[in-house]
Amino acid sequence: MRSHYCGQLRGEQVDQEVVLCGWVHRRRDHGGVIFVDLRDRDGLVQVVFDPDRAEVFATAEQVRSEYVLRVVGRVRRRPAGTENEDLATGEVEVLGTELTVLNAAETPPMQLDEHGVEVSEELRLRYRYLDLRRPEMQQRLRLRSRVTQVLRGFLDGHGFLDIETPILTKSTPEGARDYLVPSRVHPGEFYALPQSPQLFKQLLMMSGLDRYYQVARCFRDEDLRADRQPEFTQLDIEVSFMTEDELMGLMEEMMRTLFRAILDVELPDPLPRLTYAEAMRRYGSDRPDLRVPLELVDIADLVRDVDFKVFAGPAQDPEGRVAALRLPRGGELTRKEIDDYTKLVGIYGAKGLAYIKVNDWAGKGRDGLQSPILKFLPDAAVEGIMARTGAVDGDLIFFGADQASVVNEALGALRVKLGQDRGLMAEGWHPLWVVDFPMFERDAQTGRWMALHHPFTAPKEDQLGLLEEAPGACQSRAYDLVLNGTEIGGGSIRIHREAVQRRIFRLLNISDEQAEDRFGFLLKALKYGCPPHGGIAFGLDRLVMLMTGASSIRDVMAFPKTQSAACPLTSAPSPVDPVQLNELSLRVKLRA
Repeated sequence: MRSHYCGQLRGEQVDQEVVLCGWVHRRRDHGGVIFVDLRDRDGLVQVVFDPDRAEVFATAEQVRSEYVLRVVGRVRRRPAGTENEDLATGEVEVLGTELTVLNAAETPPMQLDEHGVEVSEELRLRYRYLDLRRPEMQQRLRLRSRVTQVLRGFLDGHGFLDIETPILTKSTPEGARDYLVPSRVHPGEFYALPQSPQLFKQLLMMSGLDRYYQVARCFRDEDLRADRQPEFTQLDIEVSFMTEDELMGLMEEMMRTLFRAILDVELPDPLPRLTYAEAMRRYGSDRPDLRVPLELVDIADLVRDVDFKVFAGPAQDPEGRVAALRLPRGGELTRKEIDDYTKLVGIYGAKGLAYIKVNDWAGKGRDGLQSPILKFLPDAAVEGIMARTGAVDGDLIFFGADQASVVNEALGALRVKLGQDRGLMAEGWHPLWVVDFPMFERDAQTGRWMALHHPFTAPKEDQLGLLEEAPGACQSRAYDLVLNGTEIGGGSIRIHREAVQRRIFRLLNISDEQAEDRFGFLLKALKYGCPPHGGIAFGLDRLVMLMTGASSIRDVMAFPKTQSAACPLTSAPSPVDPVQLNELSLRVKLRA
């Protein structure tokens, strides 16, 4: 039906007859000459209809926005001075000689051109098939397609096998809730949708397949936010007989290949690495945004013996932390701005936000500082804080004092917000690996140990003796890849010996009986010559979100859900016929 895509036409096609198909992006009537911007997935081209061809012109007068057209015409250069440098096809236009309306369209509920007003996301998702016609949405999905193509090509070229794993599987809770699927042929029993292919990819290594990958759909019933969806896509990778350094090096090469091919960007070689402890100490986060130059500084030793209990209490608590964050030129902040930042850290559990304004330290010393907390701090503490933070006149020092987890989250979030608000964010891409994670963390409510990543992550070989003696000191062989403050990939070397896996289960309060019920097939497989293996999973949606500059993964998914896990387009989830429930031996009990 067509010879070219609209966005393909250039000066090389001048004087050629072309056949185009697409949607009316915009129609303009300029004193007897009708201009139609015809749009398809490759872009726009201007089509001109003049009155010399009366029948074609009459048809063109009837078309409206989003009509579907087939146009036959001749490519010509635009008259001098009318070229459109903002359009890839802007040096040419098509003189229409034939016009067929393939389908009319009602007035869309939203404008799809660049002059359209901003509409709600709910409306965009309800009419997603229209929203996806917008050029920026199509560009994002085209880039996503290219990303997966490059990643597949790299892995195929390095001997990886693309292998699918089951969607209907056994419920093996790994942190988030499972989505459950009732079985008709096994009444009262359920499948679960996979949170990840974790156990199956480990079984593939036990099967001798050595190098596996999959662009995998994953499902998690968890609270949503900008970078979470109930169903999402990850690039899942597993290898045998590789150390973590070897695997991380290969993944770095893959990321450099991807950014070079898609964005013409050269990532560092090698990528920088930070230990988990250093990342938390300097940035308050295990996914630090290295574009922000601000860093946290510990001052607990300087205030441990002061009379100010807000500082002294956490400073003396083994689980506490007192830290400072220097903001260059922060003395310019108004009281309202400081109050707004106080509200921000309150979201993360901080009870307040102490500060010191450095007005004239160089000239007046202590008298050149301004703060409600100065009266509680002796000269030695003040001098130590000033020296350790490196603060100079015009700066402002923020403080966090509480449990270490609260201080890290609050000041970590404040650090990024200050970087955004104060224009401190560096340009470009700043990836890094975070390594040497703790193996376990304590549940604040139950006091039980929990796996920081998942229960199949291997501990460091030289720390196996710490599992029962000091689990909190045990480090894992895990690694996360972080890009501009977002975790885009996480993985680990796995446990490949049954005895170690059982020790981990017991430490996590999973009895032998529970382990057999949930993971018996894995434990059995570990007995039959399991090779050392490890892997990583990259969040494909997050990666594409960053590469396209979108603010949410919903903008790089064709048909996402809302933040309430609903689909306005299809009205899912929705009630089902009682007959279907009866076939599944189910009865719905609504909450009161």
